[in-house]
Amino acid sequence: MESRFSAAAMAVLERRYLARDESGEVVETPEEMFRRVAANVASAERKWGGGDEAARWEGLFFEAMSGLEFLPNSPTLMNAGRTLQQLAACFVLPVEDSIESIFEAVKLAAVIHQSGGGTGFSFSRLRPENDIVSSTGGLSSGPLSFMRVFDAATDAIRQGGARRGANMAVLSIDHPDVEKFIRAKGSPGEFHNFNLSVAVTDAFMETARTGGEHRLVNPRTGEQAAVKDAAGLLELLCRNAWECGEPGVLFMDAVNRANPTPRTGTIEATNPCGEQPLLPYEACNLGSINLSRMVRNGPAGPEIDYRRLGELTELAVRFLDDVIEVNRYPAPPIEAATRLNRKIGLGVMGLADMFIRLGLVYGSDESLSVAGELMTFIGERARAASRALASSRGPFPNFRGSIYDRPGARPLRNATVTTIAPTGTLSIIAGVSSGIEPLYAVSYRRRMLDDLEMELVSPLFVETAEKGGFLSEDLVKHIEAGGSIRERPDVPDEVKRLFVTALEVDPLDHVRMQAAFQRHTDNAVSKTVNLPDSATVEDVRRVVVTAHELGCKGVTVYRSGTRAGQVLACQGARPC
Repeated sequence: MESRFSAAAMAVLERRYLARDESGEVVETPEEMFRRVAANVASAERKWGGGDEAARWEGLFFEAMSGLEFLPNSPTLMNAGRTLQQLAACFVLPVEDSIESIFEAVKLAAVIHQSGGGTGFSFSRLRPENDIVSSTGGLSSGPLSFMRVFDAATDAIRQGGARRGANMAVLSIDHPDVEKFIRAKGSPGEFHNFNLSVAVTDAFMETARTGGEHRLVNPRTGEQAAVKDAAGLLELLCRNAWECGEPGVLFMDAVNRANPTPRTGTIEATNPCGEQPLLPYEACNLGSINLSRMVRNGPAGPEIDYRRLGELTELAVRFLDDVIEVNRYPAPPIEAATRLNRKIGLGVMGLADMFIRLGLVYGSDESLSVAGELMTFIGERARAASRALASSRGPFPNFRGSIYDRPGARPLRNATVTTIAPTGTLSIIAGVSSGIEPLYAVSYRRRMLDDLEMELVSPLFVETAEKGGFLSEDLVKHIEAGGSIRERPDVPDEVKRLFVTALEVDPLDHVRMQAAFQRHTDNAVSKTVNLPDSATVEDVRRVVVTAHELGCKGVTVYRSGTRAGQVLACQGARPC
């Protein structure tokens, strides 16, 4: 089985996923890893169908994973059937305005990071800097000072011995310290274990558009603390995102309009990459279908294999629901909150590869139409699979009073079923493009697992060149050195047209692709709008405004070259 994995995939598997003995030696093959995971997750089936059913589903789970058609999130691959048995990737922990709550969140985050999960926090409830602390008569140090405590604690913990922890910090656009928060990543090295996102409202976006004033409110008192020009505040946010890629933006009204259990609470934060909004203490496990393997040769040429895609969708929903059963949760409140709503997040990877195989240009009108049809299909089949599970296993306990609780409606097993995750290392294992992103480049450098940097070449480009008869040693050397295929007369024009890269896609087409998926996704969509270094602050503002207008739940931009040690970079001297 190892022969199907690239050198980069094997490096990632050995460094992060495969089991090791007490001396640190790898003692597991990829096939054994998939068998371990399949057996462990399928053991949940005994609760409803006995040993024979568990064995049958174990075989189907193994087939999907070993065939690289479906992969669950990293903690499931790392921990299933092993000592930790913590299988969820995404957590949100509450941070109330007290020392006890703050440090309880720090403690829980450390446990979660150690098991390979990522944590999100809203710091919007903390009183602002220099506000009164009645118990001591002193002054508050504000949200950013406590974020540094989380940052330092994260630095001291390594996830599963393989990677540093990841956090999302969210602060409301209404908070008196929001300008400090927006500027927080302007200093090199600050909050390097955090992604930052500002939670903005529809009202703020409208006020910024029309040119009015925006009130900042002290969360301790509920009283107005200051008044700011809304357009100027949005400009500050966009300028800092232009300078260093942060903060991102979360459109919290859109998030909560889709909150499946509004009676349970309001969503205030997401996981580190922004694709999974969660209530306090909730956890969610994710998985992704490899779209590159969902293309077949039909009578009229390449087409999406909807039959296999439907089968995989139903299988994946069952797999992810089983994960909830066998998961060992880091703390009782997390297990309680997670089991009440049973949220899962099925997504995709390899979208760009699928488009190339179908002969579609990423960002074209046709590609956007196919994206919408594709995610509509996945969403409908996933929800049907969840209803089928509810009929035999029961609905999620908070179904009554949920947005699905309507006369005549069939219950669901899971409050959410779909999420579009970034699939960073999973896509390397599968040898495909990540999430719903375009190809970053035909050849590029990727930093991963803290200190591992690898040179990657698109396997699909090599495959295409080989089939087309234009693969040569000279061409391989050219692209490995950072040369563009646009410069090569030996690369056919049609290949150049299809292998469009992230910085060649119009920024608003990035947003339109995100919106096409978001319209049919329960949770949110992880997507980076990669901008060339020549992009302007106005380009960033236009992306943010368009994302809001198109119904996205958030947006992240990154202007190439604005951060030291960026995760993805072009080869050689070629600018990105």
